[in-house]
Amino acid sequence: MHVAPTWDPRQYLRHASLRTRPFLDLLARIAEPPAASGRPIRIADLGCGPGNVTALLADRWPTAHITGYDNSAEMLAEARRHAGETPGGGHLDFRSADAADWEPGETYDLIVSSAALQWVPNHARSFERWVDSLAPGGTLAFQVPGNFTSPSHALLGELCDAPQWRERLEGFGRRFIHILDPVDYLERLTGLGCAVDAWETVYVPMLDGPDPVLEWVKGTALRPVLTELHDDPEASEEFLAQYRDLLRKAYPPGPYGTPFPHRRIFVNARRLSAYDSPADAG
Repeated sequence: MHVAPTWDPRQYLRHASLRTRPFLDLLARIAEPPAASGRPIRIADLGCGPGNVTALLADRWPTAHITGYDNSAEMLAEARRHAGETPGGGHLDFRSADAADWEPGETYDLIVSSAALQWVPNHARSFERWVDSLAPGGTLAFQVPGNFTSPSHALLGELCDAPQWRERLEGFGRRFIHILDPVDYLERLTGLGCAVDAWETVYVPMLDGPDPVLEWVKGTALRPVLTELHDDPEASEEFLAQYRDLLRKAYPPGPYGTPFPHRRIFVNARRLSAYDSPADAG
């Protein structure tokens, strides 16, 4: 059984502005939650990580009660720096929970997740109970990476499955094959009574510094490998050197930096209410 990866908030936040951009693009297309009679807007952020994007929800909905959920003690320790009363009179808190088996337990106006559900095999099976927990007119919105056939991830999978590493790391680089295409997400959530907006975007940031793609994946896809090899520094160093050399060939630097194309999949599903017309479902 694979051990849950140990997360490094500092490494993850090294590219905070670039990692935040897809969340901002998702946030811009989320409809206003329905008016909540006698209570603040209730929002859940699944896989909140270090809490930096969760705090952006409080900027959008200043009076909301927002809870960030994550299963990483390291990430939650960083996230709780954002906890407390918000300037607009709302409240921001963080709790330990795994998105794989999270049960809402109350009514939410918005359930949002940014770059987290790729770590949850069969996450689409949870959609029904999450949608059921939404207030009529509430939204389930998420974005996930869709670049698992790109060199950064394909090379990682091939290296983990190579004879030298197979005994310890087989399958570690191929954990994300359960990500669905936008059409699949659209069909599943439409079938659950939602009006769905699904799309994809390829971002092409220009990374700088030495081995920038390696530094990027050290914060995300490489975490399971680094966790597995943490008690064997020599093996960890050798694996990183081999992976680094592969990435250097796949992503050669240019005169202005290293282009790093990566695809993101977005889904914005609003639960229809009795007042919606049939056209709203389409």
